[in-house]
Amino acid sequence: MIRAVIIDDEDASRMTLKGLLARYVPDVKVVAEGEDVESGLAIIKQHTPDLVFLDIQMPDGSGFHLLEQIEDIDFNVIFTTAFDQYAIKAIKFSALDYLLKPIVPDDLVKAVEKHTERMANPEFGKSYQALLENLAPEPRKIVLHTFEGMHVVDTGDIIRCQSDDCYTNFFLKDGKRIIVSKTLKEIDEQLKGKDFMRPHKSHLVNINYIKTVVRNDGGYIVMKDGTEIPISRRKKELVMGIINKL
Repeated sequence: MIRAVIIDDEDASRMTLKGLLARYVPDVKVVAEGEDVESGLAIIKQHTPDLVFLDIQMPDGSGFHLLEQIEDIDFNVIFTTAFDQYAIKAIKFSALDYLLKPIVPDDLVKAVEKHTERMANPEFGKSYQALLENLAPEPRKIVLHTFEGMHVVDTGDIIRCQSDDCYTNFFLKDGKRIIVSKTLKEIDEQLKGKDFMRPHKSHLVNINYIKTVVRNDGGYIVMKDGTEIPISRRKKELVMGIINKL
């Protein structure tokens, strides 16, 4: 049995979520409810839950503000929110889960399934540390899950990413390579707007690590680590437009 608490300032939202849990995820038992940051902190301290369903927008502060006041986060969080562009971006970069209101039952079931996987990882607390650093309009930390564990990486340390079928290789400035089970398309969507561009379907590069662009032989980029990245024909105009602005 998963012991859970719901922290949300709307009575109707709490009631709806309780009903969905009872119907679709009966292994989750709601042991307490809170309506704001103050009451949420109190019930977390009193009931020591396994899982917290946490609203982002509340009258006396945000769900993030609540987490900042907890020294050792030993429970998992599933955020519940109406659409909030910056909040959702921070959550995604930190490899955490969220549910958009109104909550879809299938999404709820999947989020709870991930909860079990997350709690089996002894390093899960790193995601919350990264989240609290990512609350600026542009997140700086990305959490990468691998077979070996969890890595918190500064986006500025990523030189390039390279596709390998359903996997993506991250090449970092310290020489490390990290392999994650996500497609390059997923990574591209996540890093979009953070100094990254995709000159080729198999490559994503950090423009801050570009050394030069060679126009011969169809065109390619030379990175500061010496790697040569091809430029696809249909991306050539886009790449040159970005390069000319550097």
